[in-house]
Formats: sequence, structure tokens, C-alpha cells
Amino acid sequence: MKKILKNERQRTLFLMTAPVLILFFCFNTLPLIKGFYYGLTNFKGYGSYDFVGLRNFIDLFQDVRVGKSYIFTFKYAIVCTIIVNVVSLLLALGLNSKIKGKSVLRGIYFIPNILGGLVIGYIFGFIFTYILPTLGQMLGIGFLSESILSRSNTAWIGIVIVGAWQAIAMNTIIYISGLQTVPEDVYEAGAIDGVSGWSKFKGITFPLIMPFFTINMVLCMKNFLMVFDQIMSLTKGGPSQSTESISYLIYNNGMSGGQFGFQSASAFVFFVVIVVISVLQMKFLGNKEEQL
Repeated sequence: MKKILKNERQRTLFLMTAPVLILFFCFNTLPLIKGFYYGLTNFKGYGSYDFVGLRNFIDLFQDVRVGKSYIFTFKYAIVCTIIVNVVSLLLALGLNSKIKGKSVLRGIYFIPNILGGLVIGYIFGFIFTYILPTLGQMLGIGFLSESILSRSNTAWIGIVIVGAWQAIAMNTIIYISGLQTVPEDVYEAGAIDGVSGWSKFKGITFPLIMPFFTINMVLCMKNFLMVFDQIMSLTKGGPSQSTESISYLIYNNGMSGGQFGFQSASAFVFFVVIVVISVLQMKFLGNKEEQL
């Protein structure tokens, strides 16, 4: 009887997981394999193609444009990750405190995450291009007198503002979830020992929500490294390719530039880079969790 129940349980588990594994293989693993294969060819996205071996991968590491895109992508991802986690944690601490209407405020702060990235980008693009320059001219502020998206040294700031504004919502919710797992008696014990303010956060709150901090850091870095919507809607990689991310370069040159094979190789390498960074983050932050 026990053997029959065990077999039934295993069959049920298999039937539950099999569709997920099939979908994962079809929409994740198979495209990755095909992308690697196309990266070994000179495929233009149409017509016939030839096998060129590792030539695309070798050329990838010698391409100056790809190098500039990686520099911009990493700069954007690091800056946004820091800003988003600092602001999100501060908001979460405020929204988790005993204030009136905090449920409504949580809903309001989550709205940016519901809206599409392209929609938000076009709205902010209008603000940066027309509204802020008009205000800058009226108030005599030289920095705002022209669109920040029109200058190579400031265009990335607009992309950071839009990306961070949208990402803060989800991170805040995750931090609030972490703060709600901290037992109240821990704070009471700390209060008896005279712990308050910054010491309370540093010694009690942050160590207990460290796993949530790890999740946010890894997700933030991964998502910001793959930035696309904001660049597509705000700058399209300009001015002078100064805001061209790897994802946008792969899309632009792969789909319309006749470099499908080359950009497939670039996409595969970029996938490996993201995986390596995520693993290193999890390992480093995991060690920090154990130390705390």
C-alpha cells in the first residue's frame, strides 16, 4: 500500500513539474542553444549563411563599440542599484512604521512598477525635452535650459532617473516584507539594553533583513544590466552612442543591422557575464549573511 501511494505521489509530482520543465526548455534553454549556434555563423537574419567558428566571439572582444556599451551598462547598473536600494530601504522603514494611511501609500508607491517601461520612458522623455527646459528658461537655470537627453555627458542621468523611479516600487515591497519578519520582542530586548536609532538599525534590523537585501541587490543588478526599454524610449543609444547599452546594441544591430550572427554571439557572452555576476553577488552576500 505504501509503495502504491509512493508511486502515485511521484507520478503526481512528475505531472506537475513536466509542463514547467518543457516550457522552460522551449523558451529558455532552446533559444540559448540556438543563439550560441547562430553565434558561430555569419547569419544576417535572413537568407543563407556559413559556419565561421569562433570568429564572431574573437571579433567581439576587439570591437570598440561593444566595449563602450559594456562600460555604459555597468556604470548605469551600479549607480541605479545603489540609488534604488538606498531609497527603497528608507521608504520601507517609513512605510513599515506606525503612520496613518500606510496601506494607501504602499499602493501609490507601487504604481510605477505596474506601468510599462516604454510608456514611462516616453512620458519622461516629454518632460525632459519640453517641460524641464521651459521651466529652466523661465527660472534662469542654465543646466535645465536644454534637454538633458541632448547632451552626451548628461543623457545617462535621465535614464538613471527613469530606471530607478520604476524599480524602487518592487524593492520597497520586498524590504517591507523583510521588515515584517523581524520579531517585535527582538526590538523590545534591544530597547531594554538601550539600543535605538542608528544602532538599532545597524545591530538588529539590517542583519535580520540581510536575505532580503541580497535578493534586491541580485535582482537589481541583473535587471539594470539588461536595461532596454528606457534607452529605446528616451535616447535610442544617443547622443553619439553615449547611452548605448549591450541589450540595445544587440537588438539594434542584430535585428536591423544585418549582424544577427555577431550579435547572437554577443548575447551569449552577455548571458554568461550576467550569470557570473549574479553568482558572485550571491556568494559574497551569502558569506556576509553568515557573518552577521
